[in-house]
Amino acid sequence: MSMILELSLGFLERLGLIVIFAMLISRVVFFKKYVRGETRSLWVSITYGVIWGLLGVLMTVMGTQVSGGVANSRTIPVLLAGIIGGPLVGTLSGIIAGIHRMYFYVGGDLTAFSCGVSTIVAGVIGGYSKKRLDGRPKRYYEGFLLGIGVEVIQMFLILMLAQPFDQALELVKIIFLPMTLLNAIGVGLFLYFIQQIYDESDNASAKMAHLSLQIANQTVSHLRKGLNEVSAQAVTEIIFKLTHYDAVAITDTECILSHMGTGEDHHKPGSPIWTLMTKEALQSGAIGQAQVKKDVGCDHASCQLSSVIVVPLVSNDKPIGTLKVYKTKPNAMSKPDIELVKGVGNLFSTQLELGAIEKQKALRAKAELTALRAQIKPHFLFNALNAIMSLTRTDPDKARTLLQELSVVLRNGFKNNEPFIPLADELRFIDAYLNIEKARFPDKLKVEMCVDESLSLNLPPLILQPLVENAVKHGIQKKQGPGVLRVEIKRVGDELNFLVADDGVGMPVDQKDEKDSISDENSGIGLTNVKERLMSIYKRELNILSKPNEGTQIRFSIPYNRLEEKYS
Repeated sequence: MSMILELSLGFLERLGLIVIFAMLISRVVFFKKYVRGETRSLWVSITYGVIWGLLGVLMTVMGTQVSGGVANSRTIPVLLAGIIGGPLVGTLSGIIAGIHRMYFYVGGDLTAFSCGVSTIVAGVIGGYSKKRLDGRPKRYYEGFLLGIGVEVIQMFLILMLAQPFDQALELVKIIFLPMTLLNAIGVGLFLYFIQQIYDESDNASAKMAHLSLQIANQTVSHLRKGLNEVSAQAVTEIIFKLTHYDAVAITDTECILSHMGTGEDHHKPGSPIWTLMTKEALQSGAIGQAQVKKDVGCDHASCQLSSVIVVPLVSNDKPIGTLKVYKTKPNAMSKPDIELVKGVGNLFSTQLELGAIEKQKALRAKAELTALRAQIKPHFLFNALNAIMSLTRTDPDKARTLLQELSVVLRNGFKNNEPFIPLADELRFIDAYLNIEKARFPDKLKVEMCVDESLSLNLPPLILQPLVENAVKHGIQKKQGPGVLRVEIKRVGDELNFLVADDGVGMPVDQKDEKDSISDENSGIGLTNVKERLMSIYKRELNILSKPNEGTQIRFSIPYNRLEEKYS
């Protein structure tokens, strides 16, 4: 019992050293990157395999010789090598520590071969346990159980391979309990500190995700205006203030648009791109990173920028610029940094594409509105002039009045475009159009206007007149006998309701739900434009109710208290 107690004290001493080592190494940046898988390569795996193997050798040397064997903690670093690094690292460390135990360690000859074999087995078991343990919330607990299992296998191999058996059995009775329990605790404690690295990474990723949303929310209004020096300067300032980077820059395909932070004395807006990494990112469309100053590629003698991540900004699958973040320390860019900048870059690319689409839609809408306002059809003008000419002899005053009405219609077509006009102006245009039509067909058209004169707001031009024209041309004029057109504008709470109704020919049942059924080839641009602008500006639709030989009703509503914006 005194021997077991003495061995336990030795194991506790080594366990304390392992805990201290775990605490220290879990704070080291390069080890954190290794644990998170950011620096995995064949040579890195070999390097760590050798290091863990040498730690196994150290644990053997620090062990206590007892009854032909060595009570040691060699399995702790070997098993950890596999759990953290995978099969290659675990096997390599096991071979190094195992061969040392077999052939180079002086003493403990009874178990030299069996313990060497068990050490290699421990490395292999640890390596192939990595996938099972990765991502587990309590991997330190499973590591503790795995440590017990490995020690049990080692005791079994000692009994199977060591001779004489009686002496091997006596040794196992002495070392089994302290070696199995305390070495397993050592594995569990080490993995507990490793778990903190994973937790830090998860927390960092969560913070980066939240930060990327913050950046996106604050930059969206700038980037939708396009990529230029003004928008780039605003976005760079936002990123610089919200993040911990020493410098932030945005470029187009040829020059620097903005640079804020360290290096802004020589990385000046308007100067050409001179870093090779930025040029490569623009050419390949792939993310680039550098962890040392030489790879950053700045030739300026006093430049302190030593780490960089470069993300291409893409529009229509073509790089149109880059987003770059810098740090002054080498090897300072972590995986969360890469994920953050990559995510922000993708968001920026999406915002730029949406901005380009919105700009194209605005240009198209403006062109269509311009065409609509200029759409004074030759036959309408010809018919109006004919009506006026016929009245010049019989009713000169009325002819003069119609000329004034025609001038209103013409002015509406040729005056400068405005995104919003007073409701009164739209109603005046409708009134002029209807007065001309009533002069042409005195007994054909009756108009009922029900509009609250107290209404005062701005609305998009030609949002109502095309519906009125449609009702006259395609409803009443095709009807046998006179027809009635009713225009109603009524405020209900915060909504302004519009109704354009006629008792004309209506539409067949199988056509009234079709998108363009209320317009023919001569008027489709007007009604389609009304639909699109209602949806674009107000997110509202036209509601159409039509019955053959009974007439058509078109309704829509817009917010009465909406703040009209000056689109350009």
